[in-house]
Amino acid sequence: MTAVAIDGPAGAGKSTVARAVADALGFTYVDTGAMYRAIALRALERGIDPADAGAAAELASSVDLTLRDGGVYVDGRDVTGSIRSADVTRSSAQIATHAGVRAALVEMQRRMASAVDVVMEGRDIGTHVLPNAPVKVFLTASLDERAHRRAREVGADDGELDALRTAISERDEVDRGRVVSPLAQAPDAVVIDTTGRSVDEVVAEIVDLVTERS
Repeated sequence: MTAVAIDGPAGAGKSTVARAVADALGFTYVDTGAMYRAIALRALERGIDPADAGAAAELASSVDLTLRDGGVYVDGRDVTGSIRSADVTRSSAQIATHAGVRAALVEMQRRMASAVDVVMEGRDIGTHVLPNAPVKVFLTASLDERAHRRAREVGADDGELDALRTAISERDEVDRGRVVSPLAQAPDAVVIDTTGRSVDEVVAEIVDLVTERS
């Protein structure tokens, strides 16, 4: 099986690019961030404190979590839209710091990659989840660019850009500072700065990398 690992901070374009690369190659797209969001959503629904590492890990180990046809399903229920709420976004950052949660989801992610060709995106794919992936990419972009993208995504106006910059910067600190599998660039990853570049340009560059290394 061939795996393409795409990592990077929030707002760098990982999801959009990874999905397009998967479509171009005929691979399965795996959004690991959506998996953590799904656990966060289920925790909130069950009244579990996102700071409770033990309860969160037990939940992650027992929940029926499936990614298929671009959707996210928890215990047979489509939660694709629900996991994008502000409450889930806040909770997922904390949920993702728990070693037990990460261990459970990493096991799922590795099983996916062993079964089919994947384009997997997240923050620790090339460094921890799939360290032997033949193609590793680290996407980045300026903070200002990432804030503008997030504004377009959530329908925010220019007056909210400062708040978005702050939120993204704080998320970066959490991701880079967590003890378990922090956001980091793999030594052998190809760094692509997406600032001012079109999705098509970035996708073409990654597809070329896959072709060269296959």
